[in-house]
Amino acid sequence: QGKQKKTRKYAVMKRMISLRDHRINEKDRAKAPVKKKEDPSAIKEREVPQHPSCLFFQYNTQLGPPYHILVDTNFINFSIKAKLDLVQSMMDCLYAKCIPCITDCVMGEIEKLGQKYRVALRIAKDPRFERLPCMHKGTYADDCLVQRVTQHKCYIVATVDKELKRRIRKIPGVPIMYISRHRYNIERMPDDYGAPRF
Repeated sequence: QGKQKKTRKYAVMKRMISLRDHRINEKDRAKAPVKKKEDPSAIKEREVPQHPSCLFFQYNTQLGPPYHILVDTNFINFSIKAKLDLVQSMMDCLYAKCIPCITDCVMGEIEKLGQKYRVALRIAKDPRFERLPCMHKGTYADDCLVQRVTQHKCYIVATVDKELKRRIRKIPGVPIMYISRHRYNIERMPDDYGAPRF
């Protein structure tokens, strides 16, 4: 006759005695939280997120020609694949002068990609591109672009990355430039009347 096998119940935790249990000594017992009575005459402080003064509802008043366009790594790569001239195509899309801006993080990302992306690196070093220095640690370009766009609402972000687009859509007043059907398109770009154009 062998031992009877007992199957343990799935995900059973050891039961621990509560620190408020009456069986624990008075000095070791956890004290019940004491509720403070609210003073009706006291001034109630509430933290309200500060919205930038440049936004008139969803309309960004800081956006105007010449447009400053933050370029992402994959945007340059997709432009090469689609055989598009970056600056000229931007001007054709927006009907105004465009200044492509490239951050140190994006530049570092292209350099890390190596020999395969040497054409993209040569395009990024074009004198028509404006270089923006980065003061933060690390070279993750997506975080850098999101942080820069949150602080300064004067940029249009050029990207093809779905994840970055999703993050930027949450920031009001920041248009996104993307590539589709071998041409540049703009998403959420306000027209002269302040209504978003899709």
